[in-house]
Amino acid sequence: MTLTFVFLDGIGLAPASADNPLAQVPMPTVHRLLGGPLTSEQIGYRDHLLLTALDTCLGVDGLPQSGTNHVALLAGINAPALHGRHQPHFPPVALRPLLAERSLFRRIRERGLRVAFANVFTNSYWQAVASRRLRHSASVIAAEGASIDLRTLADLKQGRALSWDITGEGLATRDPEAVTIEPISPQLAGERLARLATEYEFVFFESFLPDLAGHGRLGTHGVREALTRIDGLIAGWLDARRHQDNLIITSDHGNIEQASTTTHTTAPAPLLVIGPLAEHFRHVRRIDEVADAILQALPAMSQ
Repeated sequence: MTLTFVFLDGIGLAPASADNPLAQVPMPTVHRLLGGPLTSEQIGYRDHLLLTALDTCLGVDGLPQSGTNHVALLAGINAPALHGRHQPHFPPVALRPLLAERSLFRRIRERGLRVAFANVFTNSYWQAVASRRLRHSASVIAAEGASIDLRTLADLKQGRALSWDITGEGLATRDPEAVTIEPISPQLAGERLARLATEYEFVFFESFLPDLAGHGRLGTHGVREALTRIDGLIAGWLDARRHQDNLIITSDHGNIEQASTTTHTTAPAPLLVIGPLAEHFRHVRRIDEVADAILQALPAMSQ
């Protein structure tokens, strides 16, 4: 039994409305799964399928932000409360050692299970880090703390990695070495993600498409394109999954679900779980409870 964790930055769970793109943009795979759009009206548990809402504010005033909420998701700690506020972009310096020590990746590996970080990291990424134009995200800090190898363009060419934008269409504009790599369909990306689960018990993939689209940084059609790619990714995973495979999708804060604003929101994050382990997450109510819920489900994975 395997578990694939897809982290989608910037998706809130809100009621269906004309202002909620999740209710307006066609997402046929999500509709088939839930009997409707990814909105709060579909909250509930069915056999091997769960949709619930997770608090992203964590008792701290202000709009939830990625820097602290990524830590909350991956380390299972109330990072905004420990830091004293919500911090955008990258994890607070003081919390990075705790993240590396308590990360979900590290704790899973300590149980003897195999962990894969599916995202590709290009040479341009490492050059940007070396020149201090970019800092490590929470996921990279967690991966390095767990001694997980980060995937390269060679892995992407072999179909063993995914681009953060799902299709890889933006890679060539960021890294000249990626020019020869053809973009793939969202469905194929989902299939590749499912295939990784034949080699690992836990697979992690993250995409920042929803947050960038919600901030208006992907152009006029960015929101529609982001949601279409996500729906295709889920479709591909469903087509290629085995009966014992499980998929968890969640987020760190709201954004894309409210078209009338380009800022984050206080909406809860969706927690969508597909597969036999879905019932193990029925009690989860906050994003800082996700990591421990996954760890509690691990005994079921080894049976």
